[in-house]
Amino acid sequence: MFNSILMPIDLQDTHLAMKAIKIAIDEARKHDAEIHVLTVMPGFGMPMVSTFFTDNKTMKDAMKTVAKELKKCIASNFPKDIKTHPHITEGNPAERILYQAEKLSIDLIIIPSHAQSLGQVFLGSCATKVVEHARCSVMVVKG
Repeated sequence: MFNSILMPIDLQDTHLAMKAIKIAIDEARKHDAEIHVLTVMPGFGMPMVSTFFTDNKTMKDAMKTVAKELKKCIASNFPKDIKTHPHITEGNPAERILYQAEKLSIDLIIIPSHAQSLGQVFLGSCATKVVEHARCSVMVVKG
């Protein structure tokens, strides 16, 4: 039985997540679960990123913009009868997904994977790390 589902979404590639969103909705209805929708921004402390975000106001503005986009994504893709919670964090995507799963006592992570070749070792690196280290069930949905 799943009570709490974590659905990571890359707002840059919502097309990839559409199949996973449909599965998350089905699972939420089947188990009367709530869905935590998570997006992860690049870590502001990373050298490449920090050169573009030199002040706190810019970082806060970026987070506000992402929050609006996430809420818009939820409103247009998740039906009102499914209880959803938006979450935004920054850093390494796999690490942040795993952290949120623990923090929120998630029962199931539904993660889209865009790996399409053997060169990516069957799954994308983020999905692979989540599958290897999650303490809950993980469903990988190939795009």
